[in-house]
Amino acid sequence: MRKPVDYSLYLVTDQSCLPTGISLANAVEQAIAGGVTLVQLREKNLDSRAFFEQALQIKTICQAQHVPLLINDRVDIALAIDADGVHVGQSDLPADVARRLLGADKIIGVSARTVAQARQAQTDGADYLGVGAVFATHTKHDAKTVDIATFATMRAAVDLPMVAIGGINAKTLPTLQNNLSTAGVTADGIAVVSAILGAVDTRQAAADLKQSWLTYQ
Repeated sequence: MRKPVDYSLYLVTDQSCLPTGISLANAVEQAIAGGVTLVQLREKNLDSRAFFEQALQIKTICQAQHVPLLINDRVDIALAIDADGVHVGQSDLPADVARRLLGADKIIGVSARTVAQARQAQTDGADYLGVGAVFATHTKHDAKTVDIATFATMRAAVDLPMVAIGGINAKTLPTLQNNLSTAGVTADGIAVVSAILGAVDTRQAAADLKQSWLTYQ
């Protein structure tokens, strides 16, 4: 049986956020040391061979620290490196197809911003939802925001862990926490990109976010 997944501090990679001279491998390793509990490797601009090689490198780091590694979109890469699972968007392979290809023991996440998408993801066998963008974000220019009322409605509609994503950083996290508290809903974690990878000290950035999130919980 698959172990329970800790979604509390979920790192989504984007190499364009990295400061000069810092490799993705080093940044991920330091972020895990700071408290990241789940890593999603997202590489929209690499060819398949380069993505495969990068995924193998990141998998080695994640495995050593017992942190699950998910691959964004590319089920073939996930299969090739035996990753812990995938995360798919609304324009990627449907979750039920990913499940059929990967098997019952892999983690499958789905991006959702409407109740209908959330319900479909649950029907298709998703393990969790990435919900957002909860704030405007420069790492994904086409991301539409999800207000807290919609988040709450989605939470009531499905029985899946929900991870908030989009524009979350040290400045916006208190606002998210306050909005969730006011609406009387909870999130199972936060997904972060530039707030960790854009920091010179990724370990400290992750640790600070983790502490803020756990204090809220």
